[in-house]
Amino acid sequence: MRLLLPFALSLCIGTAAAADPVVPTAAPTFDAALAQRTGADERGMRRYVLVILKTGPTRMPDGEARTAMFAGHMANIGRLAKEGKLALAGPFMQDPAGWRGLFVLAVDDIEAARALVATDPVIIHGEMIAEYHPWYGSAANMLVSEWHDRLVPPAKPTP
Repeated sequence: MRLLLPFALSLCIGTAAAADPVVPTAAPTFDAALAQRTGADERGMRRYVLVILKTGPTRMPDGEARTAMFAGHMANIGRLAKEGKLALAGPFMQDPAGWRGLFVLAVDDIEAARALVATDPVIIHGEMIAEYHPWYGSAANMLVSEWHDRLVPPAKPTP
């Protein structure tokens, strides 16, 4: 669940940082280790594949199987993030066109993205289908899940 993050967060990081009084105002200095860790090229960018998840042909009926399918979906998202293959993931908010969510995968081509998405239970069961688009964006997107984890308070123990 911690990786579900509105796509807009990555677009707003610069605005939030500018408004944060603890952020130094001096020009940033190049961090070669960070550039290498995030896969940045000479522009601080990298290749991704944007995956749009849409409503598929087979809706899983409500019940235990549907709950298990979505638990597997979330586990798959977590696994891909831990492997460094997933930069961003999150749902769309009630899109009438059937857009359900997105992945931004840190892979170079659509075939690699297809192989990763094929492991997701919502795809396997036909609950969702995937649409693939090559995308070139900031390598800093690779840091979103790391920073997001800092924003989520620890879960309260259940009584």
